[in-house]
Amino acid sequence: MAKTELNGKSLESWLWDAACSIRGAKEAAKYKDFILPLVFTKRLCDVFDDELNRIAKEVGGRAKAFKMVKADKKLVRFSIPLKPADTDEPVWSVIRILADKIGEQLTDHLRAIAKENPKLEGIIDRVDFNATTHGQRDISDDRLSALIEQISLKRLGLNDVEPDIIGRSYEYLIRKFAEGSGQSAGEFYTPKEVGTIMAKIMEPAPGMEVYDPCCGSGGLLIKCQIALDEQMDLRSRKNYAPLKIYGQEYIAMTWAMANMNMIIHDMEGVIEIGDTFKNPKFRVRNGLQTFDRVIANPMWNQDWFTEKDYDADEFGRFPKGAGFPGKSSADWGWAQHILASLNYKGRAAVVLDTGAASRGSGSANITKEKQVRQWFVDNDLIEGVIYLPENLFYNTTAPGIILFLNKKKPAARKDKIFLLNANREFEKGDPKNYITDEGIARIAETFKEWREEDKFSCIVDKEALVKNDYNISPSRYIHTSEGEEYRTLVEILADFEFLEKEISTTDRTLNKILNKLI
Repeated sequence: MAKTELNGKSLESWLWDAACSIRGAKEAAKYKDFILPLVFTKRLCDVFDDELNRIAKEVGGRAKAFKMVKADKKLVRFSIPLKPADTDEPVWSVIRILADKIGEQLTDHLRAIAKENPKLEGIIDRVDFNATTHGQRDISDDRLSALIEQISLKRLGLNDVEPDIIGRSYEYLIRKFAEGSGQSAGEFYTPKEVGTIMAKIMEPAPGMEVYDPCCGSGGLLIKCQIALDEQMDLRSRKNYAPLKIYGQEYIAMTWAMANMNMIIHDMEGVIEIGDTFKNPKFRVRNGLQTFDRVIANPMWNQDWFTEKDYDADEFGRFPKGAGFPGKSSADWGWAQHILASLNYKGRAAVVLDTGAASRGSGSANITKEKQVRQWFVDNDLIEGVIYLPENLFYNTTAPGIILFLNKKKPAARKDKIFLLNANREFEKGDPKNYITDEGIARIAETFKEWREEDKFSCIVDKEALVKNDYNISPSRYIHTSEGEEYRTLVEILADFEFLEKEISTTDRTLNKILNKLI
């Protein structure tokens, strides 16, 4: 990612320094819900000042410009109801000079901004900067004052930083928070390289409708628009319709983060809040709205959905022959929701646990998860699978796969899938491994071209898939070193953990039945 130099320090470094001003790098991630809205508000304030200054030049001063904006809010993108005593001072100065009851006043100011702009309601007014836990402030006024001062050191207006630069920097800040967030990181962040690979392979076209049913901070959707912009730049096209972006997120603070991220990137979209699995928000009449592209990274192996949840579905998402994939993992349940959300020629990319590609295959027992996977193969809905390197994701060291679905595969690719084993396509990083720009390009271009490369990629027909009991894991067919086993140790250990969960669930069910009989 290109670094944006401002006064000798990159915008990314400055943002991270501001975050660390609270309690240092080790504690910064705990305060992301306070820091992100403040950086977002600083951007809004500085852009508002730029727009005021433009109007002021035409009407003869900022005092008159304030009055005009108050009378007609359509003159600006977002109306900021902060007015300094000296109208020539920046509107952010109202926040910067706060000296007492900072948490209380800051909360009031952000709520006033949200009230003035319905689009921001629930986004920046969700945080209480004066909140306490067991009688102690979550973030003290001293810490808030230090944070506000750090954020005040640089301008984030239209003439200071381009939308794509502030957007990339905001994403950088979100990634840094993910590094320190442990298991919760997967709730809001997918590694940049993984999202870029998915977006490049999806090849979104102008005006397409793109959807993420569990969008986190919105990064995958944003990367689709970036991929489109890059393609249009290569074709020297200046005027084209942007993507129509749709997302849904279950966690309230993450939903707010996604909306802020979209606005910071100067993009428009509809991000709904709620449980997609039980209550999908995008509907047309009595069915699901469908899209040209779906891109997603649902939480892996969710075990809180029951067979009743699948049976109660009113949208035809879980057809006969597929349906309930077992209590221990909803991975193929998400794949079915995503498939149902595609239009007749739609394509999808979804990140899943590696076990979703192989669990149940080669076993004497028929598992529900393998049955669902078999249904996808038999109906020729899988375009391909990419096996990712280990230790990319912030909430696990497991590699993960990207599953690609296609409602309208070309005739030449009928009953075939493309497999790519990228387990060696990484560089060591701290704290996580990463895929280089060259690696991203190699993976994406090889997949798009269906180009077979020794120890990297291959085309597998349905006959081979049936022979291997519907195992679609690239590691089963592509061996990247001499004498390599079909499955990695990480994959095998993950399966053991999964089986233990299934055994535990079965034991509990059996005990309930036995207790009733006694």
